Order: sequence, then structure tokens, then C-alpha cells
Amino acid sequence: MSEYWLISAPGDKTCQQTWEAMNNVTSKQHNLTENYKFHIPDLKVGTLDQLVGLSDDLGKLDTYVEQVTRKVAQYLGEVLENQKDKVHENLMANNNDLPGYLTRFQWDMAKYPIKQSLRNIADIISKQVGQIDADLKTKSTAYNNLKSNLQNMEKKQTGSLLTRNLADLVKKDHFILDSDYLTTLLVVVPNDWNLHYERITDMIVPRSSQLVCQDQDYGLFNVTLFKKVVDEFKLHARERKFIVREFTYNEEELAAGKNEITKLVTDKKKQYGHLFRWLKVNFSECFCALIHVKALRVFVESVLRYGLPVNFQAMLLHPNKKCVKRLRDILNQLYGHLDSSAQTTAMQPNASNESVDIPGLGFGQADYYPYVYYKINIDMFDSKI
Repeated sequence: MSEYWLISAPGDKTCQQTWEAMNNVTSKQHNLTENYKFHIPDLKVGTLDQLVGLSDDLGKLDTYVEQVTRKVAQYLGEVLENQKDKVHENLMANNNDLPGYLTRFQWDMAKYPIKQSLRNIADIISKQVGQIDADLKTKSTAYNNLKSNLQNMEKKQTGSLLTRNLADLVKKDHFILDSDYLTTLLVVVPNDWNLHYERITDMIVPRSSQLVCQDQDYGLFNVTLFKKVVDEFKLHARERKFIVREFTYNEEELAAGKNEITKLVTDKKKQYGHLFRWLKVNFSECFCALIHVKALRVFVESVLRYGLPVNFQAMLLHPNKKCVKRLRDILNQLYGHLDSSAQTTAMQPNASNESVDIPGLGFGQADYYPYVYYKINIDMFDSKI
């Protein structure tokens, strides 16, 4: 199960006792969940008004950072052509797999100094992730354009004779070149070409046509005729459903076209390497930022709920998928005394489908429990998208 619950409860005599009380009734006795202590450093509290305002802003920041994190993961999936196993093995956070980073979370003091105010730390995260979001748009657009150009050229190399690039099919000796009177056309025909082409119009050079290439549906033939009858030939060929392809044999242009596709292939390989490394590094940055936002939210909500001095234990739960309802009941029994109205709401989830915002708290009543609670889903890549 990729879902984790990040919760907090007020300290009893000690925070260790809070931890043991929760762990004993969920993990050791009932096997409802795997539990981990979630370490949050001593952050600057600020004033109550600041915390209330910050709570709402952190909710918006949480949503934004998760969206960007998922966008980076999703684009990494596109670049890796949705090879799910390969994608997941490259979605790392600070050189750990995602469960490992989350369950052994340590605050990054260098990136997010705890001497800064909570607002400043939130702003640092917002600017960092905003820059990644902007860079992703630029890099993905450039790579997608390059990939699209290459795909279009490759289609022209392998498609029907009606549309494909003819440069790789023809040779110099298929053409009459540098003649004042004669020219060579390339014609795509479905059948019966040799029986008819000399009678399409006057002034066609007899026996001048030969098969250049053939696919399942069409043959590509050359034919030599006088320049003065080219327009008439095209008209009568079209009436017989013969398609004249516009093509001029020019060795310099043909070489340039081949060089262009070679250059695109080289550029794509080069950009792929840079882009892959950038996505891997910045997914890690975004995911780490996301978990720091979760930590900020737990801290702020815990102070708002449980008061000062700061005295709460943050805990990370990894629920057994089959026991989610039982786990929720146990937690409500354990912490229901903290807020009886929240317990009533939690015990009656079908009483109303409406989510009512609770002033000063960063969630609606539908997500409100007697204890501080946030859900974390670490499955960042959806191969169906």
C-alpha cells in the first residue's frame, strides 16, 4: 500500500509515552499498521495570528508541490516510454527509495534553516519548486519538439510511397539531368503502369520507365518525357489515378536531408541524457520539499490544536490495507477525548458529503479527526495517464 498517514498527538508526561501508547494498540497488538517516529526539529513558532494565516497557505503550498512532483514523475515516465519498473527504480529521494526516505525522514538543515521563520521556510520551498516547474515546461517543450520533428522525418522514411521521402530510394542514373528538352518524373501507380504510360500523352521517351521501388500497395516508377508536355502528362496521369511525386534530384540537398536526420538523432540522444538526469535530480528535490511541507503542516496544526509550549509527537503510520477502518476506529478511541466534535464527525462519515472549512485549520471537516492527520501517497507515477 502506497498510502501513509502522518499524525500527531499531544505529549503525555513524555512524547515517548505518547508514541508507545499509539504503537502498542495499533502495531504490536493488532498488526494494523507499521509505525515510525517522524522527527520534526524545534521550529520557530511565531504568533498565533501568523500560525493561523500560515496554516491556510501551507495547505495551498502542499497541493502545489505535490502537483509539480507528480508532473516531474509523469514526464520522467514519458521520457522512459512508460517502462513502469524503470520509472519506479529512478524515482528516488536523496538517494533513497521513497518509503525509505519517508520512514527515516530527517529535516534538511542546510536547505531549510530552522532559525528562519516558518513563513520564510515556506517561501524558500515555494520558490524552489516554482523554478523547477518553470524549467520543466521549458525543457519538456524543447525535447517534445525535437522528438516530434524526428518522428515526422522517420515516418517519411518508412511510410507509403505516396508520402514517404524518396531521397533514399532513387539514384542518379534514374534521372535525365541537365537536358534542355527532357526531364524525368517519378510516378506512384497501383497497377498496369507498363501497359499504359507510353500512351498517357505524346512526347514520352519509349521504354524510358523502370521500377524504382515497390511496397504492398504501390510501385514507384520513373519516366522521361519532353518538358513541354509535363503539365499535360500530370493531368492525364491523375485521371488514371497515377500520382506524380514532385521531386528534383539534387545531390547537395539530398545529402543535407540525410545530415539533418542524423543530426536530429544525435541531438535527441544528447538531450535525452541531460533531461533524464535533470528529471531524476529534480524529482528528488520536489519529493523532499513535499515531505518538508507535510512536516511544516503537522507542526503548525499541532501547535494550533494542542497549544503552547510545543509538546506533541509526530508519527508516521503505514496502514494494513485490509484494516484501515479498524485502525481509524482504534485511533478515534485513543484520541477521541481531544475533540469530541471531531470524533462524532469521524464516527458518522456518511452524515454529510459536504466538506466544511474549519477556520484556522488547513482542511475541511471531512478530513478532520481528533488528532492531526495528513495522508501521504508515495505512488507518484501513473502509467495510465
